[in-house]
Amino acid sequence: MENTRENNLKLYQEHLSDKSAEEVIAWASLEFGDKVRFASSLGLEDQVITDLIAAADPVTEIFTLDTGRLFTESYDLIQKTEERYNLRINICFPDAGEVEEMVDKHGINLFYKSSELRKHCCGIRKIHPLRRGLDGLDAWITGLRRDQSQARDAVQKIAWDDANGLLKINPLCDWSETDVRAYITEHDVPYNKLHDQGYPSIGCACCTRAIKPGEDFRAGRWWWESDQQKECGLHIVDGKLVPQKK
Repeated sequence: MENTRENNLKLYQEHLSDKSAEEVIAWASLEFGDKVRFASSLGLEDQVITDLIAAADPVTEIFTLDTGRLFTESYDLIQKTEERYNLRINICFPDAGEVEEMVDKHGINLFYKSSELRKHCCGIRKIHPLRRGLDGLDAWITGLRRDQSQARDAVQKIAWDDANGLLKINPLCDWSETDVRAYITEHDVPYNKLHDQGYPSIGCACCTRAIKPGEDFRAGRWWWESDQQKECGLHIVDGKLVPQKK
């Protein structure tokens, strides 16, 4: 089984190596049908992918995570995106019981107390809902790009996701930020207006700030932590970015 999986992955990687983002998305839909979904974080890259998916036939299902602590602008973007493309974005929420127990034990803003508690909060509000959203799938699509951070510089168009036990597809992995913004402008794609206010990466309102000129793309996420690998755990296993495994 392991050899079969690895052989298939190598074939997929060879097939997709020179394919455009549109071609990768179309291939994923044909290859996996209703066993592939797009997990949108509502960032610029994800809005580009949503635009590409909306133009595809058949349309791949889209879902996003509502942690309960998002910016108002993020909720507004969900509505604008649904109206623009006449589609429904499925919302995955954290388990209310888990959130209540966590807050009762550690406080409402536990994430500021330690890296461990911040990751615990991310686990309950993001990782657990994500796994429910991926349940029963063969593959999922993300908006990861290589130049987003040093931790992501080995991202491939398709890789095996050890953390979730399925394939991960990254159609925009070789796009630059300039490419993304050019597409947004050319196709008038709706996006979070916080991006115009110095927020390149947008997560929970309590854990995201605008960055200063010259700062790293991820500097505005969990800025009180010293760890340079600023990840919530969605793309990490054993301390490493999941797509790095070939």
